[in-house]
Amino acid sequence: MKKMPLKTILVLGILFFLPVIFLLFLYPSTHHYNPLDIVGKNVSELQFFNSSSEEEIQLKDHITIIGFLGSTPVDHVIAASNLKELVYDKFKGFKKFQIVIVLPKGAEDSAIQLQKEINNYDDMRFWHYVFGEPNDINNLFNSLKSEEALDETLFTDHIFIVDKDLTQRGRLDDREDKQKERDEAIYPLYSYDCIEVAEVKNKMSDDLRILFTEYRQKRKGEFDSSTRRDEDIKETN
Repeated sequence: MKKMPLKTILVLGILFFLPVIFLLFLYPSTHHYNPLDIVGKNVSELQFFNSSSEEEIQLKDHITIIGFLGSTPVDHVIAASNLKELVYDKFKGFKKFQIVIVLPKGAEDSAIQLQKEINNYDDMRFWHYVFGEPNDINNLFNSLKSEEALDETLFTDHIFIVDKDLTQRGRLDDREDKQKERDEAIYPLYSYDCIEVAEVKNKMSDDLRILFTEYRQKRKGEFDSSTRRDEDIKETN
């Protein structure tokens, strides 16, 4: 029987072991990634708000994106369209995901107009409008950590991630790699500017994927809570 050339054996060996080595490198990262940081706790629930549907809308037990579009939401169609196209359309199939748009009472008709502007006959079951008194809207907003403020119409173009435990998620350290190399001061990311397409498309999408991975691992019993830097939240207070 003719022996196989050494070169052929080496090539076959490399082709066989290379995928195995690649998977071994991936294995630790799958189980020991850094979860999305906790940047705030005790986000207020929506008990003082009315919904545009008969369904009761709540934050508890949901992964929620919260937006505040003010008394004339139709004036902010660009922000809403970015939110729908870059976030809602991408994640609406994930379990317990929802978007909640907070508006003052009296903005119901404007909300209907906005819905017509951004909806191309898509499934919008997980996109909700809730209406409240200005005081209740301010209380909800103030329960979130933010470097921005609501304007006089109760609008901001910044949106927030709230997890199933009424905990706000974001980044305690939002520096780029080059900034870390230069040892620049640490700064957080509490919210995401939905006018800035790159920020929503890249940072927010990545952060949501990390959060969904965390909950998927929790369901499978694979989540290691010791990797979460929960205590680091004290440094931002």
